[in-house]
Amino acid sequence: MTRVLLTGFTPFEGSDVNPSWQAVQAVAADPPPGVDVVTAELPCVFGEALDALRTAVTEADPEVVVCVGQAGGRPDVTVERVAINVDDARIPDNAGAQPIDEPIVEGGPAAYFTNLPLKACVTAVREAGLPASVSQTAGTFVCNHVFYGLMHLLATERPAARGGFVHIPYAPEQVTDKGEPSLPVGAAAEALRVIMVTAAGRTDDIKAVGGATH
Repeated sequence: MTRVLLTGFTPFEGSDVNPSWQAVQAVAADPPPGVDVVTAELPCVFGEALDALRTAVTEADPEVVVCVGQAGGRPDVTVERVAINVDDARIPDNAGAQPIDEPIVEGGPAAYFTNLPLKACVTAVREAGLPASVSQTAGTFVCNHVFYGLMHLLATERPAARGGFVHIPYAPEQVTDKGEPSLPVGAAAEALRVIMVTAAGRTDDIKAVGGATH
């Protein structure tokens, strides 16, 4: 059985909920077969989120880590390809910090690619009847901060482990007055189950269209 650490975030930007954590909790309540699921809720705070992530990784000792965040405005589940070494916050985090053009790891690599089977995960989610795509950017807020911090931690201290980041859309209750796309938390949780099983079951990826023209 593969041990998978699954993380979500606390609410931010004035919202009462964060569907990333809701979906993670739903997966933990009904985990997929063959996967030992361990969960952690990360604060939406630069620095503190990485401290909480490190603690969770140390305690869980996972083979695979899948961090999950909310990407309001996206219509589907997006599996992230790359994390970049920069914090450039459009809004303050939950502690009021708003770093601009600051490195996440001073002197660290410019970027890390996920070492999960990116396109195999996207294909599997689509085959399960749910919307999914490859994302070429995790943004420059706390989600990218955590994604980069995760990959740096694995690369420098836990090279046998694999990790990546998944964004999910708003939950329906968040968009009643926004006119933005949303996805029910139950559907997002099912997509995460599929991604976890796929990531746990293979290290190689597939060749499939997943690029972008802009």
